[in-house]
Amino acid sequence: MLQGKHILLGVTGGIAAYKTALLVREIVRGGGEVQVVMTPSATEFITPLTLSVLSQREVVVEMFPASPDQATTQWTKHIELGTWADVMLIAPGSANTIAKIAHGVADNFLTTLVLALRCPLIVAPTMDVDMYLNDATQRNVASLREQGCHIIEPETGELASGLSGPGRLPEIPVLMEHLERILANAQKDLGGKRVLVTAGPTHEPIDPVRYIGNRSTGKMGFALATAASQRGADVTLIAGPVSLTTPRNVHRIDVMTAAEMESAVLAEFPRTDLLVMAAAVADFAPVAQQKRKMKREALHGDHVTLELKHNRDILKAAGEKKTRQVVVGFALETENGPANALKKMAAKNCDAIVLNSPLEEGAGFGTDTNIVTIITADGHAEQLPKLPKIEVAHKILNRVTPLLSLV
Repeated sequence: MLQGKHILLGVTGGIAAYKTALLVREIVRGGGEVQVVMTPSATEFITPLTLSVLSQREVVVEMFPASPDQATTQWTKHIELGTWADVMLIAPGSANTIAKIAHGVADNFLTTLVLALRCPLIVAPTMDVDMYLNDATQRNVASLREQGCHIIEPETGELASGLSGPGRLPEIPVLMEHLERILANAQKDLGGKRVLVTAGPTHEPIDPVRYIGNRSTGKMGFALATAASQRGADVTLIAGPVSLTTPRNVHRIDVMTAAEMESAVLAEFPRTDLLVMAAAVADFAPVAQQKRKMKREALHGDHVTLELKHNRDILKAAGEKKTRQVVVGFALETENGPANALKKMAAKNCDAIVLNSPLEEGAGFGTDTNIVTIITADGHAEQLPKLPKIEVAHKILNRVTPLLSLV
């Protein structure tokens, strides 16, 4: 899996940095070409010379050359490496570097390189237990996940401080397993393809203040857009009202209502190769939207009657219009999941459908993980274990991308 691959290894300041010598050796043994990038703090724990000898490449530490007479094109190296790499792994990932990446700070070569990356990013948070469990660090790690970063959870055990808890850098075989698995999804098999993804809920206004909606956060759809972009696709993301940042190299269209999402989808669909409808579109909308806020005092009795109408079925409309496109739907079911998903796939002319349940722990709305079953039109069903949503996204694309060659 590593043969001929270009791997960036970011090393930050922490006692676990000594393990990176073994990691570099294993990557080279596996046939990978590894470029080590260190923060200045990392050099306090292991020397650049050690990692340079093992990687057989110059180790980059400083953003700028040591003297003016060495200033040629070195200042563009972060751009060159950002396009050279197939994957970047930061191990150990210190609390400081994680915070910088989460907030887009670029104050050294490593953090500047991360902003220029065009490949998947993997981070292995490694620090003392109280630093790792600090709310600020947990927020920053969660932010990296939302941005499509792969997180390798730290191991629990005795730490350099003498305390015990989560914060240890996993052993080399574990790091290598993650690296190989993510590299398997880093192929550019969607190069030249146009992918359209929908994400999030829709809000159907009752009056200028209130609306009908659902609990969708858009995380699954955004993960799909991120994964498709990483695989070389030209991605358009149609997003309902969510609080997520736009994935890198993705064109985003914001909508509010089901009608707005329908218009955007049908406008983009003719030039689309693959449509993935991950949005949780509201099934109903008020028949009439009140121009002014409905006052509680003006309502009579203890009950309020709200007249609703069906929204148009966007997935079905796309399925009816498809010619060469591959259409993938989502089925969120609380009972009779497989049977209902098969009915939905047939009724809406989908090529595949992704089934999940909000009742399973680690699945559904608002989580960073998901548990899904991918069902294709030939009846083949693949049930996945609980995985981070970015990995679920790649698994879905693994299944549906080959369908593009059949239409």
